[in-house]
Amino acid sequence: MADKAGAAVLIAYATRHGSTQEVAEAVAAAFGARGLPAVLAPAKKIKDLTDYRLVVLGAPLYSGKWHRDAHGFLKRNRKALSTMPVAVFALGPRSPEAEGNWPRCREQMDRGLAKHSWLNPVSQELFGGVDPPRSKRARRDQRDWEAIRAWASGLPFAQ
Repeated sequence: MADKAGAAVLIAYATRHGSTQEVAEAVAAAFGARGLPAVLAPAKKIKDLTDYRLVVLGAPLYSGKWHRDAHGFLKRNRKALSTMPVAVFALGPRSPEAEGNWPRCREQMDRGLAKHSWLNPVSQELFGGVDPPRSKRARRDQRDWEAIRAWASGLPFAQ
């Protein structure tokens, strides 16, 4: 990824087991493929948004709640984020769409974003999640990499 100085896009992520970071890396790669510099960083470590013109924030849903590091990022950077485009994604369901978890996870994501009523994302998307590495069952992975890259490519400044 690019150095922070002069970067156009920040891809911030919250993660517990690394799967959201992997999605954030794919989003950053989509920007890079179009010649746009992107900085990838954990949301909890970001304190200055001066050099960015777009922020993409990704976080998983756990037990019906959006990751706390995503909420902290939005609270800490409210002033700057209110003046720039922000896109948001969440990782949620670990089962196929036919099982009905997707609408419930979408509601959970919407509830999490509603806590930041000042935020008006230019785009928000829910992607499938993945079981933690130490899951007792066969590891399910519902991340659709093609859909993730397509979403990232359609974001502002990605073209």
